[in-house]
Amino acid sequence: MPSARPHVLYVSDLAYPAKGRRYCDEDILLTSRLREEFDVAVCHPLDAAGLMDGFDVVVVRNSGPVLNYRAEYDAFRERAVADGVRVYNELSGKGDMAGKGYLLELTSAGYPVIPTIDRAQDLGRLPDVDTYVVKPKLGADSIGLEFVARERLPELAYGDVLVQPRIDFRYEVSFYFVDRAFQYALYAPRPDRRWALEPYEPTVQDLEFAQRFVDWNDIEHGIQRVDACRAPGGELLLVELEDLNPYLSLDVLAPDVQGAFVASMKTSLRALIGRETVRAVPAVRQGAPR
Repeated sequence: MPSARPHVLYVSDLAYPAKGRRYCDEDILLTSRLREEFDVAVCHPLDAAGLMDGFDVVVVRNSGPVLNYRAEYDAFRERAVADGVRVYNELSGKGDMAGKGYLLELTSAGYPVIPTIDRAQDLGRLPDVDTYVVKPKLGADSIGLEFVARERLPELAYGDVLVQPRIDFRYEVSFYFVDRAFQYALYAPRPDRRWALEPYEPTVQDLEFAQRFVDWNDIEHGIQRVDACRAPGGELLLVELEDLNPYLSLDVLAPDVQGAFVASMKTSLRALIGRETVRAVPAVRQGAPR
């Protein structure tokens, strides 16, 4: 049984130079609030596997792109599953946690996502535009992303990349969830300033859009961020389903919204800690991208 004050190992790369974000500020804030109810220790992602014994839960937060330490992350994941370690987010996610192949699955299933292919024979399934986005299936933070003219598409080395039309969207908007419950939404009014975020008041239709992806995913306890763009026709299209270590932009929130989010996270952590562990390897289709 967990102790009255559960022990939390909080994983973050405090020094990672994220574009337009300061990981350290967000994690200082979150750990200070979590310490109100938990005993918290902070470690670098490279140290997590060696330190996680004796903790009630490992919270993976702003740990940076997993591409930078892929072998170590895979070892952490395998050991956590083998030893029944509770990890937050749970390791069963089907979004970015498992690579970006889910965009293919959602496209084929008719979900409202930016159309995505990974085979030359499927080029006809994409709309005819001047420029396309090519990104690695295991990409993160725009690593390896490039813009390609239509005439170059047949020359691509298919297999490890995804191809999408470049959307002339009006703005990007993100919806933040704890477990399956909506918390808040933020948007970037200027497409060229992704992290200049402002509060966004979602419509009922917006929330239904975001909820579909959270419900599709296999995470019961954890934080998810549904990133979408407002297409020229007014509809929302999924850009990414961040379910490994989504940045939360807590500094943008009003104090009451920030406080409500932290309270929801505490409740979620306590629920995960109190849950019986199951030592079964979760399916990983494309490897972890972040």
